[in-house]
Amino acid sequence: MKKVMAIGLLILVLIALAGCQAGPNANQNVQIGQEKVAGFWLGLWHGFIAPFMFIISLFNRSVGIYETHNNGALYNFGFILGLSVVFGGSGRATKGERHNR
Repeated sequence: MKKVMAIGLLILVLIALAGCQAGPNANQNVQIGQEKVAGFWLGLWHGFIAPFMFIISLFNRSVGIYETHNNGALYNFGFILGLSVVFGGSGRATKGERHNR
């Protein structure tokens, strides 16, 4: 009985996770007027300012933290790299300090 419940719970979790899957970006490589499509450097900048833009976006519906008109993988890489720089990057702070006695 426990095995059947565990399998049922696993299936339920998998269905819930499948519903969270990101879809395709219809605006990828689509230019708006004279503006260029966002690339790596703009993604890096957006990653740096994302925490501040998130707070602003809570109060202003016309502000977003992610440019949907981007070139794909390079923009995403820049965005994640910018976020990791802002939030500490390598996780060195979680290692703790070694004390030699």
